Amino acid sequence: MTALAEAPAEIVDVLRRFGLLAPGERPPAEALAGGVSSDIWRVELARGPVCVKRALAKLKVAQDWRAPVARNAYEVAWMQAAARLAPEAVPKVLGHDPAHGAFVMEYLDPARHRLWKEELRQGRVDLDVARAVGARLVRIHAGTAVDPTIPARFPTDAIFHAIRLEPYLEATARAHADLAPALLELVRVTAASKRALVHGDVSPKNILVGPDGPVFLDAECAWYGDPAFDIAFCANHLLLKAVWKPQHAAAYAEAFEALVHAYLTGVAWEPPEALEARAAPLLAALLLARIDGKSPVEYLSAETDKARVRDAATALLARPVLRFADAAREIHDRLGAA
Repeated sequence: MTALAEAPAEIVDVLRRFGLLAPGERPPAEALAGGVSSDIWRVELARGPVCVKRALAKLKVAQDWRAPVARNAYEVAWMQAAARLAPEAVPKVLGHDPAHGAFVMEYLDPARHRLWKEELRQGRVDLDVARAVGARLVRIHAGTAVDPTIPARFPTDAIFHAIRLEPYLEATARAHADLAPALLELVRVTAASKRALVHGDVSPKNILVGPDGPVFLDAECAWYGDPAFDIAFCANHLLLKAVWKPQHAAAYAEAFEALVHAYLTGVAWEPPEALEARAAPLLAALLLARIDGKSPVEYLSAETDKARVRDAATALLARPVLRFADAAREIHDRLGAA
């Protein structure tokens, strides 16, 4: 474990405002590695460890990418809404300080909560985990799709555009002028499809595999909009992993199928084929975005790998399909990954 230092004053102030510090307590803390959009700290309190997350106005990427810190409040609101539908799928929120863009949640011990991205990297591809991710995600979508309070609680179109549609799809359109019409049409359709509460960053790096199944983290992109984005975003990572670790490609393909099947089985707010028809083109667009958008995946650095992904994604965007199975088959064929 990394040696701890005294918690920064601003983190101590957050904890003090919530009454989580004993009198005179100066807790040790450790900055946690993670995403590009927040500072995250593990703080050792007398009562036990907690996690403090504070949103950043400028994200930690090479390109100039900024987003409102108000997203922190909507992340907390997403976790609270999800907890009512699938309490085992989210950490407990212990306090929220919207004025400072910070909140405190329970700390999940990595000895008991393994990062799904690392499990996949190591070739430990558990199909039951993939199914559970799909099943829990669709439970949250289905429950919020019929909740009349959700639209007013998540008026986050501008935030979702700033941290998802613009850096992923619009930035990729600027890099590929020939594909810009198709990519910008996906932006239009996604933005206009209001169905359920969307997490926005359902990625293996944001999913812990705990004793009670998968736990979703980092809902900074929370939005009342198109749930097709969530399932496409998550499934896309299983395609990219096949380029990263080709020796596990067949297992990733099985996980992709298990995830998607479990998810589509639970779609009840609209015909599953209607959602799939929006999600399958997004799959190809997000594949390309993770190479040429503002947030490329860090594990594909070889130009040959990037070229293979571009080839697969651009072919599918030029001739879109409406089913996950067809999209995955064509992508795998072009990647030579299955």
